[in-house]
Amino acid sequence: MNILMIATEKLPVPPVLGGAIQTYISGTLPYLAKSNNITVLGITDPSLPNEEIKDGIKYVRVPGKLLELYQQGIVRFLATTSFDIIHIFNRPRLVMPIRSVAPQSKIILSMHNDMFNLEKIEPNEAHAAINEVSMIITISNYVGNVIRNLYPQASTKLQTIYSGVDSERFLPGNHSKMQSIRNRLRKEHGLENKTVILFAGRLSENKGVDRLIRALPLLSKRFKDLALVVVGGNWFSQNKVTDYVAYIRSLTKQQSVPVVTTGFVSQAEIQNWFAAADLFVCTSLWQEPLARVHYEAMAAGLPIVTTARGGNAEVIKLGENGFVVENPEDPANFAEKISEVLSNKSLMQSMGKRGRELALSNYNWPRVAQEIMEVWWRTMQIPLPTALPDGYVAPEVESFQNIIPVQGGSSEIHVSNVGQTITQFTDESKVPEKEKKKDKEKYKDKDKKDKRNKKDTEKYKDKDKKDKRNKKDTEKYKDKDKKDKRNKKDKD
Repeated sequence: MNILMIATEKLPVPPVLGGAIQTYISGTLPYLAKSNNITVLGITDPSLPNEEIKDGIKYVRVPGKLLELYQQGIVRFLATTSFDIIHIFNRPRLVMPIRSVAPQSKIILSMHNDMFNLEKIEPNEAHAAINEVSMIITISNYVGNVIRNLYPQASTKLQTIYSGVDSERFLPGNHSKMQSIRNRLRKEHGLENKTVILFAGRLSENKGVDRLIRALPLLSKRFKDLALVVVGGNWFSQNKVTDYVAYIRSLTKQQSVPVVTTGFVSQAEIQNWFAAADLFVCTSLWQEPLARVHYEAMAAGLPIVTTARGGNAEVIKLGENGFVVENPEDPANFAEKISEVLSNKSLMQSMGKRGRELALSNYNWPRVAQEIMEVWWRTMQIPLPTALPDGYVAPEVESFQNIIPVQGGSSEIHVSNVGQTITQFTDESKVPEKEKKKDKEKYKDKDKKDKRNKKDTEKYKDKDKKDKRNKKDTEKYKDKDKKDKRNKKDKD
């Protein structure tokens, strides 16, 4: 099959500047390209040519950063070529423009966060996009539930495919390939003989690392050998000193526990910090779709403490590979769960081992590629082959049982017959009546015109109105300890 994969307009592919979606695409490409002609369309970058063929995969790069500019480049490219399937990542607003120039192609949409929310896309545009796509792949059950609750018509098209990790790159610190790196980093930063807690992520309010730092005084009363490493900048590949970054720096200076802040660390180096650590903590305050650092921590053999926000807890088998903080606003709750891990060395070891096992069995790139290909085959009505890609490992069914569904929603897990693929299916009849009523009332005026099944024929008439969706948050960080705005939208 001839496949076009369209990345987002923010970061390039391969992920030279990082990015979960870019990493997801690059991780699956070697396996998808074995039986398909793949073209990847992404944004330009000074370090990459505008067009190249590498390892049998064609890369086309057009100007991006702004969705409208990126859309123009995509439409121009599609006017010159055609594909069996166009696989769009995380941009439902691209569906209708692409359909206008590719009327015969099947369209698949992969959703990695909340781009169907009302402030991101007009309801009539969302309905039109849902009607046009063959399937909607979501990165977590949480993301699928959000879409279904907003747009019940999407229910029959939703499928969860969890992400993967390169388990040959993210290795435990005691692995022969990582021991010297672990020892070097710990020596360089004064972390020898320390129990190192790791945070890796953007330094923004909704990522909540300040809660972890403010938990250190509570932890230090019980554990005398602690240290914290904070990996990340304010944005991908950036180390701008925002108000929040300045606040974090101020907090770290107040601690008796050593705190190392690294700033942005490249994709080529990030695995070294996972190998240098003993425990990974995700402090997200917002409804995060499912941060890929969880997969990386598992592959590195680290026990995990994460938050019950969004889809993060879906990869946690409670007490086996980690614990979940139900109320992450209070630093004391982090101290409690971290203490539960640190106070039991055998538990730390068993959690790390179990996490590594799950990464190898459930969250490997061949498995992700296999599930994507099954979606493609079904979309094109091609019989599913019995042979699986090299390196494919069937996921353990039980690992998908600890699901925390969206409040007011429901989810079911179905195990298909091919490759033990884990998929999510939903039935509109199972959507609570109050959610259906709420949806109808919310969009009553627009639904009278749209009727939910007609194509959107008024394409992007008022650009100024839509541009409002992409405005950056300009509100300054104020009085963090008293007025933390916990649930701001995260940028993709």
